[in-house]
Formats: sequence, structure tokens, C-alpha cells
Amino acid sequence: MLREEAPKWQQKSARATSYPDVTQTLQKFDLLELQQYTREKSYSNTASKDFHLFYVGRDDVHDILKYVLSRASVSLYMNMFGFDDDELNDILMQQARDPSITMMITLDKSQAGGVHEKKLLDSDIAQDPAKFNTYFVIGQSATHQISHTKGFVADGKVGGEGSTNWSASGEGTFVVKGKPGGPGYKAQNNTQTIFTDPDTINRFQTELIAEHMIAKAQGAAATTATSTARAGAAGAKKGAAAAKGK
Repeated sequence: MLREEAPKWQQKSARATSYPDVTQTLQKFDLLELQQYTREKSYSNTASKDFHLFYVGRDDVHDILKYVLSRASVSLYMNMFGFDDDELNDILMQQARDPSITMMITLDKSQAGGVHEKKLLDSDIAQDPAKFNTYFVIGQSATHQISHTKGFVADGKVGGEGSTNWSASGEGTFVVKGKPGGPGYKAQNNTQTIFTDPDTINRFQTELIAEHMIAKAQGAAATTATSTARAGAAGAKKGAAAAKGK
């Protein structure tokens, strides 16, 4: 019997420094778990217990995101402006196939048409169109501007937000184990927060749900408009044919 191949994010890769134990959850998560991914490998003794700011190009932001997101086992609400990370995408698609996880993923309409992001999303749709169409939505803000939020809430316990888009340079993904630099390494100036205070978690999750529902309604309206236009065109064509036959 052939063994099923593990998802890409669980396979060894030159991009990654280490892979989290996917049997772990966020139920007892502590921000101290992420200090291993800072350049100093330790926080200051005055660091906040429920908020920490990480820096792309200095800290291992890619593995921080992977550590948190791969442990989501109850829910994941997210809006991401730039969505170009194959490994993090694989984690989300794996979770989309888990019926015990509630998900709402919102992506920006202008970015979704980009070369790499479009290819990534087309691959997701080809793999599992039902799951993609259930959990992912592409749209804009309520006033039809870009959807520029870059954050998530996982399991109602851990949140993340910042200027970091999901891409190799946006996250400053390490190409050398445990440190920035090396051949082809690129890092934008970006920040990534991870926080656990209940009030911010609750308010941000509510906002992410609202942004998702707005984008979803836009998609539904566009579908209705297209169907109406097609029906009108078909009716006009039929009427013209009938008039011609008289």
C-alpha cells in the first residue's frame, strides 16, 4: 500500500528552521514559546506577558506564523492582504479539511490576481473546490477599497497582526538555519505582533468576521449581477429571433 505523502509544510525544506509538533494545540499557549524565534533567543525581563512585537529581517517571523497557525485546532479567522506563502497556505488547506475547525479566510481582490497568488489559489481550488469555496472569500473593504488587514485570531486565544504580508521577502523567510542572511535572502521592513489579551482577541475576531461577511456579500452581489445580465442578454436574443421570424 502506498503511503500518503505528508503536506508540504510538514516536509523538510531549506526554507524552514524547525517544524512544530502538530499534536500540540494553543489551549495552554504562552508567548514565551516564541522567544526561541527571536535573534536573542530570549525576551527582556520587562517584556509584556500578553503582547510581543517581532521584526522581519531580525526575528524568524515565518516560523513564528507557522508555529501558531499549525496549532489551531478549534477556529481560525483571518484576513491577509498579500497571500504568497505556499507553506502557510498548505497549513490552511489542511485545516480546511478538518471538520472540527471553523474557518473564515478573507483575501484582497487586487492581490488575488497577482501571478503567484493566483497560481496558489487556483491550485487550492483544483485540490478541493468545495472546501475553498466554503472557507475562503476574495473581496474588498465595505467602501470598495483594498482589504489591507494582515492578521488572524486562532482558537479565540492567540492573535497576530502587523505589516507583514505572506511572502518570502514580506516575512524575511530564513534561507540559512536559525538566522537571517545567506544567498538570495530578502527581507522587507515589516513587523509582526502576537498577542493574547482577551479583549483585543474578542474585538479583532469580531472585526475579522465582519470583513469576511462584507467580502462574501460582494461576491454574491457580483454573481447575481452576472446572472441577471446573462438572462437579459438571452431574453433579448430570443426576442430578436422571434421578431425576425415574423
